[in-house]
Amino acid sequence: MPRYFFHLIDGYSDRDAEGAELPDIYTAQDQAIRTSGEVLRDMGAEFWNGAEWKLEVTDEQGRILFTLRFSAEEHPALPDPSPDLDAP
Repeated sequence: MPRYFFHLIDGYSDRDAEGAELPDIYTAQDQAIRTSGEVLRDMGAEFWNGAEWKLEVTDEQGRILFTLRFSAEEHPALPDPSPDLDAP
């Protein structure tokens, strides 16, 4: 069974040295989505700092098979530009 490695890169590199034996790339894609969801959950409000992070999935030879990228930015709400209809 092939082994896939899930590397988290967020300004620092957290290399997956163990990997996971999975039946195929589609199962690895599913695992990458699950892993990303766990990372997002654990990040909490820190996710909103605008820094991009990514999850790279590689094979046993170190070839990148696919990458998931994530970032978020908060934007201040704009005031309502509509005129005050009750004004004289």
